[in-house]
Amino acid sequence: MLLKEAISCRLHDLMTDNQITGYGLYLRSGVPKATISNVLHGRYDSVKIRVLYEICQGLSIGLSDFFKSDYFDEEKLEP
Repeated sequence: MLLKEAISCRLHDLMTDNQITGYGLYLRSGVPKATISNVLHGRYDSVKIRVLYEICQGLSIGLSDFFKSDYFDEEKLEP
């Protein structure tokens, strides 16, 4: 799995778990709706850590919590 796909899957899972839409995440995080959509659909080859930080703030989690997932198992990831 590509890193951008892992980030997309993790964000989708967290949004589902928190019952929040892209619009709701935008309201809570301040990250533009288009950026959230692009991350969710894996349109960025890389995502700035600042964007992930702000998304995490909107989800009321830390960055370390975001990356606590099997999606980020290094043996399964491609650059």
